[in-house]
Amino acid sequence: MGQLRWGTPDALRGLLCELVSWRSMTLTEGEREFPFKVQAKLKELQYFQDNQDKLALHNVDLGRRFLTALYKDEEEKKDTIVLISHFDTVSTEEYGDLEEYAYQPEKLTKLLFDRIDELHADVQADLRSGQYLFGRGTMDMKMGLAMHMGLLEKAAAEKWPINLLLLTVPDEEVNSSGMRAAVIKLLELKEEFDLEYKLFLNGEPVFSQEPGDRSYYVYSGSIGKIMPSALFYGKETHVGEPLSGITAPYIASFLTQQMEWNLSLQEKEKGETTPLPVTLLQKDLRLEYSVQTPYRSAALYNVFLMKRNAEEIMEIFERIAQDAAGACNESYRSICLKQSVKPVGKVGVLRFNDLQSYAIRKLGHDLVEKLKAEVQANTAWDDREKSLRMADSLMIECQELAPAIVLMFAPPYYPAVNSSEDGLIIRCVQYVSEKALEKFSLPVKQVHYFNGISDLSYVNYQDDGEGWTAFKANTPVWGSSYTIPFDAMAKLQAPVLNIGPFGKDAHKRTERLHLKNAFDEVPQLVEGMIKMLASSACQFSSR
Repeated sequence: MGQLRWGTPDALRGLLCELVSWRSMTLTEGEREFPFKVQAKLKELQYFQDNQDKLALHNVDLGRRFLTALYKDEEEKKDTIVLISHFDTVSTEEYGDLEEYAYQPEKLTKLLFDRIDELHADVQADLRSGQYLFGRGTMDMKMGLAMHMGLLEKAAAEKWPINLLLLTVPDEEVNSSGMRAAVIKLLELKEEFDLEYKLFLNGEPVFSQEPGDRSYYVYSGSIGKIMPSALFYGKETHVGEPLSGITAPYIASFLTQQMEWNLSLQEKEKGETTPLPVTLLQKDLRLEYSVQTPYRSAALYNVFLMKRNAEEIMEIFERIAQDAAGACNESYRSICLKQSVKPVGKVGVLRFNDLQSYAIRKLGHDLVEKLKAEVQANTAWDDREKSLRMADSLMIECQELAPAIVLMFAPPYYPAVNSSEDGLIIRCVQYVSEKALEKFSLPVKQVHYFNGISDLSYVNYQDDGEGWTAFKANTPVWGSSYTIPFDAMAKLQAPVLNIGPFGKDAHKRTERLHLKNAFDEVPQLVEGMIKMLASSACQFSSR
């Protein structure tokens, strides 16, 4: 066996710094170029020079691609572990005058000493310790990719008796377009190379649960996220005659107050609790100032999931909206009564699916599709804006339904996934816990739902009924610019696990990675776990 390129902590550190230097913010040219650079890097390995068919790029959208690299056991075993990562990062404006160094971890870490007094005490302590490397993507999540590349190289060199499929994707930070596209390819590769997926192993970073927390966590699931959204359609009037209409912000205020921090949308499972729902966006849909009262506005609400599906969320959302509409109507009626004015109507509640069905009956299918296509053609709008604008376009043609709250979903949607009860996962967690304590005196705790949201949401999909169909029916952009391959996801039946490097402050200018944990502890633990699973003494059956 020749010398490994990434077989030591120092070599792995060098690889990470090179990956970080390849700028790959979501929706930039760097994101489009990144997988080509990874492909070129992996082509340096003898294994992929000899097996060129096992290293490939695949189309996503907008010129973006994801990469797959398969090490296949020479004895043609079927058992396969899929190593999942994403290579896009969030932007870097918060670095200020240090922005050009955000992608140079070694230099940035040194430069931060010059302004250490500007940093929070916790950051100062970590910087002085010499145990952290700073920079955009060091923690989230190019270290996960670097570790997987090192594992792939070692498996090929040492001929591990198990298959490893490295999958690294773009766009995890916005819409997970990369992972949603990869689902179909995973099924195709399964057939092409006769693979049996036994474990989906992500390398997202480990977050401290509270200040000063130094425990190391492994995650046996990933939290879900969905965005119930609303179009508020009032009745326009001149500001000189305010009660001759009803403003959209007035209607919206009742729903937003009831949605924000609503306990009925919080879930508790296995001793863990989802964060409370909050408003992500609330705005007027007018594009210019006017003394006409604002009668069209919209809001997006963030809801986290553990067990619930889209239909269950829509039902709760609808009940909350009906309560909000009732309170709004009562308040409005009371004001009108005091002012001796006849109300312009009662605020109703309907789902987008109901609005669309009504519009088709009134306008015809072709005109409805034309209105939606005109919105879709606006390249300046993202999927969230397009969702709101499609509902708005239909309501403009169906104003007899106003005043109304139109309920819908806006992308993205991350179904929750959990494998805590799976026998294979129980063994993996036990192995990592015992070895971490034994070799590194590192306490390990299991978390059932990774709370940072991850691409694991798109594998091992479980739904006894058709809970996802409410999402399909009530997402205006479904089938045009946004889809989720639910049926294909359900065929990727294997447990999920997330084991990644410890770090702090993801998405902040003080994003940093713990050196010993990232380059020494975690790679050893994951390697040992994979070898344990591959050994004849431990078969993959999770029963």
